[in-house]
Amino acid sequence: MAWNEPGGNSNNQDPWGGKRRNNGDRKGPPDLDEAFRKLQESLNGLFGGGKKRGDDGGGSGKSGGFGGILGVVLVVLAAVWLYSAVYVVDEQEQAVVLRFGKYYETVGPGLNIYFPPIDRKYLENVTRERAYTKQGQMLTEDENIVEVPLTVQYKISNLQDFVLSVDQPEISLQHATESALRHVVGSTAMDQVLTEGRELMASEIKERLQRFMDTYRTGITVTQVNVQSAAAPREVQEAFDDVIRAREDEQRSRNQAETYANGVVPEARGQAQRILEDANGYRDETVSRAKGEADRFTKLVSEYRKAPEVTRERLYLDTMQEVFSNTSKVLVTGNKNGQSNLLYLPLDKMIDSGRSTSAPVTGAAATSNEANARAAADLQQQQARTRESR
Repeated sequence: MAWNEPGGNSNNQDPWGGKRRNNGDRKGPPDLDEAFRKLQESLNGLFGGGKKRGDDGGGSGKSGGFGGILGVVLVVLAAVWLYSAVYVVDEQEQAVVLRFGKYYETVGPGLNIYFPPIDRKYLENVTRERAYTKQGQMLTEDENIVEVPLTVQYKISNLQDFVLSVDQPEISLQHATESALRHVVGSTAMDQVLTEGRELMASEIKERLQRFMDTYRTGITVTQVNVQSAAAPREVQEAFDDVIRAREDEQRSRNQAETYANGVVPEARGQAQRILEDANGYRDETVSRAKGEADRFTKLVSEYRKAPEVTRERLYLDTMQEVFSNTSKVLVTGNKNGQSNLLYLPLDKMIDSGRSTSAPVTGAAATSNEANARAAADLQQQQARTRESR
């Protein structure tokens, strides 16, 4: 039965804990003040601030209500503190914890807790590559102004130094980059900055910048420095283009001259070497011939002392043979008185006949030529013996 039906509630009470009105008005709303009072008593009893049954006085009830509210507030604050104290460090991150403003520990990946406000934590990604771009006008070694853009890539290598040693380490990195860039560009000529010297400049800037970071103890490692294409300021860009074209023309003319020199100089050197070799060969030939003639003359003197007449005759025959070898006609006479017959050898015809034939002289013609030559030699020897016998 419903509580408000006849006979449905023998204790004559409603669900809110109150008694029914004596006037029998069953359609009126429940007493809200009484309901709120019951709820407050329940909360006070939960947190230990509720009054016992039969206690009198409104003061204790008010203090019990205040204590319950304070308990709820404390619970909420404890939950909020616990939520903020527990934190998770990712795989790529690290955290530095300070206790009372002093370095306490460096925390790796995982679930961790710290105790604010006595503790403070600094969480950073230590594996991510960071980068920034720098561009400015620099003065080169040859006192020219160029605009040099570059990109610096870096990462955090020591989180403790990154957090504690320098107030703003990334700002310090930018200032150090500008200093290193000005130093390197100021020690380099303009043509090197604009053309092929950028890689060497990037290496020098990286080395100097890393040395600055280690000196400042920023905890930053410079991984890469890229010097992009440098250019002249806009106001003087046309003049710089003219200078670059002039240098390109100079380099092209120089290459052409070197190509011509590489083609002429080796040939001249080869000709000079050939002339030297010919001169050396002529010298060796002349010296050897002179030494041979001297040696032959020495041996001839010794033979002449042994047989003067025979040696003179032999020299005479050798000389005549050498002379007749260059003539086309030969006349052979008898003794000194001219009494013998005149012998004529047609050497010119023999030579012409030998030249007219394409093949060498063989057979009967060769035998005839040899016989004539032998006859002439025998005749000369016979005349020599006749003169010696007289």
